[in-house]
Formats: sequence, structure tokens, C-alpha cells
Amino acid sequence: MKYLFFTNTPAHVHLYRHAVQELRERGHDVLVLGRDYGCTVALLEYYDLPYRIYGGCETTKWSLFRSLPGHYVEITKQVRRYDPDLIFGMGAYSAHAGVLAGAPVVLLLDSEPTGLDHAISRPFAELLLTPHAFRKDLGANHYRFRGFKECAYLHPAVYEPQVDVREALGVGPGKKYVVLRLNAFGSHHDVSHSGLTPERRRALIERLAEHATVFVSDEGRSMDFEDVDARPFDLHPGLMHDALAEAHLLVADTQTMVTEAALLGTPAIRSNSFVGEADMGNFVELERNDLIYNIADFDAVIERAIDLVADDSVPGIWRERRDAYMADTTNLTELIVDVALNGAVPERIEGLAEQPLLRPA
Repeated sequence: MKYLFFTNTPAHVHLYRHAVQELRERGHDVLVLGRDYGCTVALLEYYDLPYRIYGGCETTKWSLFRSLPGHYVEITKQVRRYDPDLIFGMGAYSAHAGVLAGAPVVLLLDSEPTGLDHAISRPFAELLLTPHAFRKDLGANHYRFRGFKECAYLHPAVYEPQVDVREALGVGPGKKYVVLRLNAFGSHHDVSHSGLTPERRRALIERLAEHATVFVSDEGRSMDFEDVDARPFDLHPGLMHDALAEAHLLVADTQTMVTEAALLGTPAIRSNSFVGEADMGNFVELERNDLIYNIADFDAVIERAIDLVADDSVPGIWRERRDAYMADTTNLTELIVDVALNGAVPERIEGLAEQPLLRPA
């Protein structure tokens, strides 16, 4: 079989990398079509995945929309050249590639607010997979799994630390450190949304630095570190999960890394303009299980962050909560491989046919 995976963002590389590796080990032909966005290419190289790039995109708003025509031209060329039997992705590129290839498409979705993307991709998908907390009904071919897309690489059966990350960061054993993650807000679903302003970033760092070393991971690379008591996170992006696992706290105005922190047993505070709207089901679910905080008010963000970073009992409490929650989640890599080997036919996929999305009466 020939499998094609789309990785439009760094998070997509993590989502599919273990499945790509396992399918190759089983003797199948696999190709990853990637977009040069953020550290996507660096991760494709780091994990030694077989890839081609269909185009680039800056981490600025509207860059993607300007790039769309060129992306589709290159995707058309690559898909016709490769001629896949089955395609995996998370949106319109992969769905429309299936039409070009005459191949079934599996979409793995976790963002309810991206209604336009769902509208233009859903009709072309053979199978739609979402987390159990996903709160939209996407039709008869929509199935849910217990957990989140991050379970493909952070499930206890899959995740293993790669390095002594404290040594790599220069933070001794038992010393507290905090990760501050800043979003570039350059994706299509980020248009009209925003996060922490430069003034608020500085104010937050000033308070956090009184209790811990602060590392800043800035996707947009706009953070000015002059006269700021913080360090840039300058390890390879493939080591970010190891850094999150050892951190005392994550504060972020982004999305994915908040879920990642929760699944690693690290408390996380999420603050951006999505909070307070009709929020994504995964963040509602994680907060309900006391693994993260969704806070819109900035003063409340600082107050909660200081409470958490000053409390020495927090790491142990969060690990216990994480372990209890993750005990009942799906190893998503196993499910993706199962879907691939069975041609995305639900009746052939163990455990999937019995878990259709429950619809309201």
C-alpha cells in the first residue's frame, strides 16, 4: 500500500510521525507532504521522515491565503506523481488531494471553530476521526476516540524522554522553571484572534521570574529579550515535550501546547481571545478534569500562575491527575495504523465501529 500524510504544521508532524514509521517498518510505501511553516521542516528532518515540501507559509496573518494557489498547484503535481492508495490529513489540502488521486481520505480533526474548513473538506472524506470531547456532529462517517490528537505521541505507551532536558537547559535538579509559549497567530483559524500583548508578556515574566527560571518559546520570533529576566527556548523543537514534562508550569496564548502539557502532567494556563467564546471541547474537558486553566482576564492569569509556581506540591498532584485521566485514553498511533491497514473501512477497524459519535435526540 502507498500512504500519503499531510503535515501542514509542526503539530501534524508529531501527530503522524509514529504511524509513518510503523507503516514503513511493515513494508509499506509512505510519503509525507509538508508545508514549510514554523519548525515543520526541522521536525521532519529530526525524525527522518520521507517528505516533500509543497510550499511555504509565514507566521503572519493572511500569509496562508496568499500562498493557497501555489500550494494547490504543487500538491496536484506531487499527488499525481505519487498516486497514493490512502491519504491522511487534517483539512482541505488532504481532502482535495483525495479527489485528485481517486483515493479515500481520513481526516483527523479537533477544532470545532474551523467551520469553513469542515465545510470544504468533509464531503470528500471517507472517515472523520475526532476526540471524544469534540462537540460537533460531522455526519455518518464521523467516529470518535477516547482522548486527544496528542495521544498519538504523548500517550504513556508511546512517549519516552529523549534527553536529560534539565542538563540541556542548564537548570539543575529540583530547580523550578516555567515555559511561556507565545503564538504567532498565523494560521487560518487564528484570523481575528489574539493573545498576550508585549506589555503583558513582560509583566508576566517579571512576576514569574521571582519564583522560577522562565523560558520563552516564541513562534512569531517577535519577543524582545532586552532587559527581560527570561531566556529564549533555544533547544531543538523536537525536545520541547521533554522540556514541558519537567516544567513546573506552562503559560500560553497558543492551543496545542496546552493540551500537550496536560497530557504530560504539567499544569497549564491558557489565555487568548478564544477563551470565553464557544470554546473547543478538548479545553473544556481538560479544565473539567483539573488539568488546565482557561483564563481570559490577565490579572487572573498572573494570580493563578504565581499560586501554582510557588506551590511545591503541584508537580506531584498534577502527575496523579494525569495518570488517572490517561489510564482510559486511546493510543492514537495504534488506531491510525489500524485505520491505514484496513483501508479506512470502519467495519474492519477493531473497536471503531462500536463507537459512533452520539447525536442529540
